[in-house]
Amino acid sequence: MEQFAFSIVAGLIVGIFSGLLGIGGGTLMIPLFRLGFGLSAIVSTATSLFTIVPTSIAGCITHLKNKTCIAKIGLIAGVAGACTSPLGVLAATNSPDIAIMACAAIIIAYSAITMFRKAIKMPKRTDSDLSMRATLQRFRMEFADEAEEMPDGRQDSGERTGQVQGAHVRETQAAPARTTETAIAHEVQKSVNTLEAPMTTKRLLTGAAIGLVAGFASGYVGVGGGFLMVPLFISLLGITMKKASGTSLIAVVILAIPGVITQTLHGNVDFVAGIAMAIGSIPGALIGASLIRYIPERKMRFLFGFFLLFAAIILVINELNVFGA
Repeated sequence: MEQFAFSIVAGLIVGIFSGLLGIGGGTLMIPLFRLGFGLSAIVSTATSLFTIVPTSIAGCITHLKNKTCIAKIGLIAGVAGACTSPLGVLAATNSPDIAIMACAAIIIAYSAITMFRKAIKMPKRTDSDLSMRATLQRFRMEFADEAEEMPDGRQDSGERTGQVQGAHVRETQAAPARTTETAIAHEVQKSVNTLEAPMTTKRLLTGAAIGLVAGFASGYVGVGGGFLMVPLFISLLGITMKKASGTSLIAVVILAIPGVITQTLHGNVDFVAGIAMAIGSIPGALIGASLIRYIPERKMRFLFGFFLLFAAIILVINELNVFGA
């Protein structure tokens, strides 16, 4: 019971980071299962893969609803990956723990480096902060102009009333223009979001090839495969970042299931830890998504990047048994 409760709490934390930073939970779950729960390498990766399925389904439904994915490419990549994920599981079953955890550590370290790169590119001040500062500066300038117009710091109440009414009229006249501009911008953004390139045979075959590689990696290491698919979708298929994540999630749901079935048949899945982790991670992802407005993303990416790098190093040290058994 204590392990079940701890798994729920751990899943909640994993879900919060996942929703906050838009990452897959596998990079966090593998170190937790291996170091925190003391599970073997193959059981850690198998249970991680099992936990990814329900959390990915929840995210997949959201992307399909919001149309932030290209379903055809996701399906093609997922079906292709479903053919190779059992092969990855079989390879992991016949591999020593050090090989599995070394691959996991490489992927986790790669995720950490990606976190650092994104954090470095991000501005220190968010757009909302800059917008607020600009608004305050505009108000200061307006009040300064009004102060210059008042000779002794006083102004006739009628004049002030006239100014207020005039400002209200100008504001009322400008409102329709701003509303029209906002509506046009919204429609343009909507068109961009729903724009899809033609589904040529070359694009579909490329998507399938990406799925084949991601499926094997997913089965072997126990992660979703998004760390491979998202950058390849962007670079090889020209999919936008916004849609690449959703498309990858569709593929993950499909390709992970055969891997989970194969791991289950080999008796490698710890269902108690996996189910408890999933129970916590789903609401955690919702909480994390809601916290984006309140926590500086740049600092969070730096901190989380250091944490992932530390976890990768500890995984290797643990497998090498540096400090003795």
